[in-house]
Amino acid sequence: MGEKSRSRGFCGWFLVLVILGLIAGAIVFAVKKKSSHSDDEPAPVPGPPGAIVKKYSDALKIAMKFFDVQKSGKLVDNTISWRGDSGLKDGTEAKLDLSKGMYDAGDHIKFGFPMAFTATVLSWSILEYGDQMDVVGQLDPAKDSLKWITDYLINAHPSENVLYIQVGDPDIDHACWDRPETMTGKRPLTMINASFPGTDVAAETAAAMASASLVYKKTDPTYSDLLLKHAEELFSFADEHRGLYSTSIPKVQTYYNSTGYGDELLWAASWLYHATEDETYLNYVSGDNGRLYAKWGSPTWFSWDDKHAATQVLLSRLNFFGSQGVSKSVQVYKKTAEAVMCGLIPESPTATSSRTDDGLIWVSEWNALQHPVSSAFLASLYSDYMLTSRTAKFSCSGETYTPADLRNFAKSQADYVLGNNPMKMSYLVGYGDKFPQYVHHRGASIPADATTKCKDGFKWLLSTKPNPNIAYGALVGGPFLNESYIDSRNNSMQGEPSTYNSALVVGLLSSLVTTSSALQSFT
Repeated sequence: MGEKSRSRGFCGWFLVLVILGLIAGAIVFAVKKKSSHSDDEPAPVPGPPGAIVKKYSDALKIAMKFFDVQKSGKLVDNTISWRGDSGLKDGTEAKLDLSKGMYDAGDHIKFGFPMAFTATVLSWSILEYGDQMDVVGQLDPAKDSLKWITDYLINAHPSENVLYIQVGDPDIDHACWDRPETMTGKRPLTMINASFPGTDVAAETAAAMASASLVYKKTDPTYSDLLLKHAEELFSFADEHRGLYSTSIPKVQTYYNSTGYGDELLWAASWLYHATEDETYLNYVSGDNGRLYAKWGSPTWFSWDDKHAATQVLLSRLNFFGSQGVSKSVQVYKKTAEAVMCGLIPESPTATSSRTDDGLIWVSEWNALQHPVSSAFLASLYSDYMLTSRTAKFSCSGETYTPADLRNFAKSQADYVLGNNPMKMSYLVGYGDKFPQYVHHRGASIPADATTKCKDGFKWLLSTKPNPNIAYGALVGGPFLNESYIDSRNNSMQGEPSTYNSALVVGLLSSLVTTSSALQSFT
């Protein structure tokens, strides 16, 4: 009797435990289901610019200054105490005024290919994030710096099939260490034409003009129309007279050797479509030229030489915000853009292994920071397109990721640049308590009141003292793969800044300074 009663009691408790287990399992399932459903819900669309993130705001204001550091010509409202007028006679041998524009890096050459790229990226940044720049007082400086370049590019294109692509000779220029205000070396001009074509540089310049035409479309329509006219002419020149500029002019191979021109043709056509809405340009990128040059399905790195990834992101706008017919014609670009994004997110099954131990994208010893900054800029753009179009997620080999994942990646790269790295040093000169003191930059290394000439200026290159002038906003080359950095003026591999890197970091910081909804159309 007692044994039987205990057996019944045990069975009863067993049934209770089973029922409780089933209930608990149902609750867990319901919670998981609810959580899974919430992952499918898109994040709220950002409104007007919101709260300012101070560190990115401070960094953006500093980064913007490097354009003033690099300006050539008769300076207007100069804010850099150690800079003055320079290059005033540039272009006179061709009876052109090429005094404006910007010096490329730590030297005094005006290289047209990376300078045009600078203008395109700066235009793109203004178009996407001009409202965010504006809330921290950086929109007008950005537009002024852009116009300083486009004024030069207009003058460098005196006729339909002629484009001056360089001022100065690197051999002559690099034989001196002097300030731009006192340079005395000859500054010969280099041009491309129908006989000596340069599809890559002509198309990049067309992209710069087309994108800039959108920047000034409302505020200065006459200037915008002039830029668009040059863009269309340059694109025709680039397309009809095909050839690498570094093949036509072998001497340029040492510094900015081009590895192809198909990406620039697609990049320029994409910008011209945005500027004109002429379907001829859309057909250009979606037809035979797209099949030939777009590298669909093959993620690449965005740089001054390779615009494939940027073109894919730019055209993905049409999938997120365009009409159905337009979206379908460029769907393959969006798919490749997503593959690029999958490669960037560290947890993705297809994540690139090209990173330092601390997570910085790292592709090249020279100018190492170009790729992480450009990648982070593209990730921010794509994240904002997703948010504004209420696209909840995208898939990477079966795993899903959100706009927040892309923004977190972008922040990680920006934070590394600004000092969250093993060196505990900001690679943006002038930002933070610790930044490079021996930047490879002539103007920064020579006192403004020095009377040095061409050769005796090398004593400033070899000086063991820190630069007397701070090159505010300079983004130096960056760390080695082992995340070390040697702060030496002779270390141009790591310590030389470039104007085009500044355009990229301005774009990245502008994207992070606050949040707002993306423009659904540039026009």
